[in-house]
Amino acid sequence: MLMKGKKGVVLGVANQRSIAWGITQSLLSHGADVALTVLNEKNKMTVEKLTAEYDNVPIFECDVTKPETIESTFEGLKETYGEIDFVVHCLAFADKTDLDGGFINTSEDGFNLANSISAYSLVSVARAAKPIMTNGGSIIALTYLGSERIVTNYNVMGVAKAALEANVRYLANDLGQDGIRVNAISAGPIKTLAARGISNFSRMLKIHEKVAPLRRITTQEEVGDVAMFLCSDLSRGISAEIMYVDGGFNAVGLGPIEAYNLE
Repeated sequence: MLMKGKKGVVLGVANQRSIAWGITQSLLSHGADVALTVLNEKNKMTVEKLTAEYDNVPIFECDVTKPETIESTFEGLKETYGEIDFVVHCLAFADKTDLDGGFINTSEDGFNLANSISAYSLVSVARAAKPIMTNGGSIIALTYLGSERIVTNYNVMGVAKAALEANVRYLANDLGQDGIRVNAISAGPIKTLAARGISNFSRMLKIHEKVAPLRRITTQEEVGDVAMFLCSDLSRGISAEIMYVDGGFNAVGLGPIEAYNLE
């Protein structure tokens, strides 16, 4: 098993539809010891049901808007594992009102909130993780194509993901001397709890399915397996990269004409 003996944490599991859960399942299936973080007690109850079939999956409550919970989470990881080999950051949030209509209407508070949770938290988490990644390892974040191209209604989250990707590159430079690789996965749209907050998301999925070269939507399992690869030693030469797992959608300028409703 590729991850046998590897220990780490996946931040941001909410429910069975979470990309974070797909990543967790792939890591566990390949022999990793995986701890999880949840936002609050309500989420913890949901995630405990998901992990019931697995042995020894510690769950920590971590709200990245409260620095003390990041600190306590990594103290708990140190007590549990001593040292860790990977961190998977699956955290993003924007106010639903900022994911509809024009980006120009984004409030300063909404802008700061989205960037704090979705982008800056990677810096906070990496800083907390570094002291217990004593043998190097891998840090992964999740991003989306809206970071570099206009995606209607993605709005402030696209700006936050652009910041996240810049964070990946600069953190990769800072942490590379410690043997820590930092990368991001740019996943295609997946029906998650967070995605449902984006207006017309179901229509976005249909367009993606028709336009992507693979002619299908992206799955949790596909993202999970790529994340597992990036956490494993097989990716030991990869850092500061944005890896697309979107069926090739990112490479398309204009897809099949029949995919678009021109009426």
